[in-house]
Amino acid sequence: MPPKNQSSTSTGDDVAFVPHKLDREATFYVAGHRGLVGSAIWRKLESERFVNLVGRTSTELDLKDRDAVFGFFAETRPRYVVLAAAKVGGILANSTYPVDFLSDNMRIQVNVLDAAREHGVERLLFLGSSCIYPKFAEQPIKEEYLLTGHLEPTNDAYAIAKIAGIMQIQAIRRQHGLPWISAMPTNLYGPGDNFSPEGSHVLPALIRRYDEAVKSGADKVTNWGTGSPRREFLHVDDMAAACLHLLENYDGPDQVNVGTGIDVTIKELAEIVAETVGFKGTIDWDTSKPDGTPQKLLDVTKLASAGWEANIDLVEGIRNTVLWYRKNVNSIRE
Repeated sequence: MPPKNQSSTSTGDDVAFVPHKLDREATFYVAGHRGLVGSAIWRKLESERFVNLVGRTSTELDLKDRDAVFGFFAETRPRYVVLAAAKVGGILANSTYPVDFLSDNMRIQVNVLDAAREHGVERLLFLGSSCIYPKFAEQPIKEEYLLTGHLEPTNDAYAIAKIAGIMQIQAIRRQHGLPWISAMPTNLYGPGDNFSPEGSHVLPALIRRYDEAVKSGADKVTNWGTGSPRREFLHVDDMAAACLHLLENYDGPDQVNVGTGIDVTIKELAEIVAETVGFKGTIDWDTSKPDGTPQKLLDVTKLASAGWEANIDLVEGIRNTVLWYRKNVNSIRE
């Protein structure tokens, strides 16, 4: 491993990382520590007794500001980094603001990765999304299917930004010999999620919609699409556990899929949410609205080979997410 502020040069992916437990006393920067994934990773690291965690809110540090990011790394000099910061949203947000999702995420990634390399970060995990894979990829989706077909048009800008992040990790490994890695989670949910009507993903959107229907006494709820697409869902606390496991046990240039290996239809998901919140009315579907990708199930063979699998059942995970939502409904981010 090259010392701080000194890069090694490599002609191929010959990074030699020996799996080991990370130093619990080292400085560990979680970029995006207030978001859904970042906050879960922070909780996991605290439970594992990491004592020097570093995080900055977006008002404290704008990751799109290159000079500010380099200054932050020069000051804090983290040994480990998880890049969980990103501009994220559901179908509506992605399809309405593609420039924002492409530009903001590219700047965040390039700034953090360049600064981390400049200041000798030892281990770094870049987090992306399963939307990087082709819309009509063979199911379940293997890591090798990346760049083998057209993307889903409703979130292609975000996907391209995340693909660029994977490429930058691979390039850093080849050129500078750093054992940095990438992980691509499936659809995530849990405490700290975005439940706003415009910016949320499908599961938090359903939880809010059905809970509000119960509170208002509505006898009907209408959802987007046909309900036929199949999706895989991973509780964010499982995702956090997987992140630490990969940092301590995996090394390779290819991104690692992180999921459960099990999917459900959106219709089945809506029924689980309705039952969980106590909604007894009718469920309708607005078929004039887009469904998005027909199916998105990740092949998690590589993850299993690294020695990790999900532990939180979907019904159990939705139940504790509903409880968290109801407890925090007046203070959750919009």
